[in-house]
Amino acid sequence: METLLTAAFPYVIGAVMLAGLLSLIIPILPGLWIMWISALVYGLVTGFDTAGIIIMVVITLLTVTGGFMDNLFMAGSSKRAGASWKSILAALLGALIGSFFWPPFGGLILAMVAIFLVELLRLNDWRQALQSTRSLAVGCGWGVVARFGFGVLVYGVWLLWVLVL
Repeated sequence: METLLTAAFPYVIGAVMLAGLLSLIIPILPGLWIMWISALVYGLVTGFDTAGIIIMVVITLLTVTGGFMDNLFMAGSSKRAGASWKSILAALLGALIGSFFWPPFGGLILAMVAIFLVELLRLNDWRQALQSTRSLAVGCGWGVVARFGFGVLVYGVWLLWVLVL
C-alpha cells in the first residue's frame, strides 16, 4: 500500500499544480501560490537535496515575479495612455481593497472605478478618464497572459525536478 501511495504522490501534486495553472486563466484563486505550495509539499515529502533547493528557489522567484505581472502591465498600460501615478496608485489601492472584500472580480472593478474617478477629477475630461480605464483593463488582460506564462514555467521547472533530477 505504501508503494502505491509513493508512486501516486507525484501525480497528485501534478494534478494540484495543473489546477493552479488553470486557475490563472480566470483569476479566482491565487494559482501561482497554489503551485508554489504544491512544489514545497513535494520537496518536504521527498526531501530537499541540493538540486531540490535550487529548483525551489527558482520556483519561488518565478512565483513572486509572476505575481507582480498584472500590476506591472496594468500600471504600464495606464501610464502609456496618459494616466497619472496618483491615478495608478488609486487603482492599485482599489484593486487590493476590492480583491479582499469582493473576490473574485472586485479588485478589477474597484481598480477601474478608482482610476476613472481620479483621472476625471484630475483632467475634468471623461473621455480621457475612460481611455485610462480601458488601458488599465487591457493591461490586466496582458497580466493574465504573463501570469499564465509564469505558471507554465513553474510547472515546467517542477517537472524537471520530478522527472530528471
